[in-house]
Amino acid sequence: MKPLHNRIRKSALILIASVILLGGMYLIPLPYYLKEPGDLEALAPRITVENGHKNEQGSFYLTTVLSSKLNVYNWIASFFRDDVQIEKAKDVKGGLTDEEYSFLLRHMMSTSQQNAIIAGLKEAGVTVPAHHKGVFVTSIIPESNLANKLDVGDVITAVDGQPTRKASDMIDYIRHKKAGEAVSLSYRHRDNDHTESVKLIQLPSGKPGLGIMPEDEYAINPPRNVTIEASDIGGPSAGLMFSLEVYSQTLPNYDLTRGYQIAGTGALDIQGNVQQIGGIRDKIVAAHAAGIDIFFAPADVKPGDSNTKDILDEAKKRGYKITIVPVKSTHEAVAYLRKLTPKS
Repeated sequence: MKPLHNRIRKSALILIASVILLGGMYLIPLPYYLKEPGDLEALAPRITVENGHKNEQGSFYLTTVLSSKLNVYNWIASFFRDDVQIEKAKDVKGGLTDEEYSFLLRHMMSTSQQNAIIAGLKEAGVTVPAHHKGVFVTSIIPESNLANKLDVGDVITAVDGQPTRKASDMIDYIRHKKAGEAVSLSYRHRDNDHTESVKLIQLPSGKPGLGIMPEDEYAINPPRNVTIEASDIGGPSAGLMFSLEVYSQTLPNYDLTRGYQIAGTGALDIQGNVQQIGGIRDKIVAAHAAGIDIFFAPADVKPGDSNTKDILDEAKKRGYKITIVPVKSTHEAVAYLRKLTPKS
């Protein structure tokens, strides 16, 4: 009986060790992120325009990319798939902490919604007032003298007592200073106001600066209330598709979808211009799986832009027949759809 008892004990120990090992493979993160095609989300259920309509024969969809911290388990699994990418954590988050990165993604989503409301209503002939509130800090370089003073998400409201409602205001003021010169910054941190004295640094461009990536912070007051439910999604890339759904619902008795299943991606600036995004190869894979007819993508305009090239290459490589439409603005996307023959 003793040899049997020993074998059972040995088997139990091996089983326990295996469970611990597998658990460790799943729980211990590696300094990488795994990105893969996400879901498509219909926008009519998520967006409501006051006194608007939802009588669409087709649908607008936003596209997502799933991003998760890499562990040994999903790293091994990735070898058996051709639709995933592995990226270094520093390339995904820069120098941000997990908390800062999540905060930044939420801010980007909030900004994309505001820009989409402005663009969609403007295209329908409705002006949306925007009130600039300051300069949002999206990142801080390690060499900056603000690295241990400000956090990502803080909003700079004045420099040397001069209001900085826009990033351009702040940049114009600082460019007349010299590296090493101190300025007084007024800023808002978690709804509390603070003031700090900080010395400017010399940027790689040779110009004086704070060593931050600034972005305009503003609030809007649309004459027609628009609600967008997207608390479970982060980042800026849904802006274009939000704006098309807002526009379609705003116009009485007009269906901008023309009966088609329409997906796409692209960040929007406050003027309604479409900007480049990440993960576009994953998004065309998800669109194909969902049976999409038309896919809007950011047009390649500036040197270094590659969204249009990347998505066309991916579609060709996989043999997809989706109609891919590069656009520079919400206006261009609307104009394209208005010319379409309604789908029968």
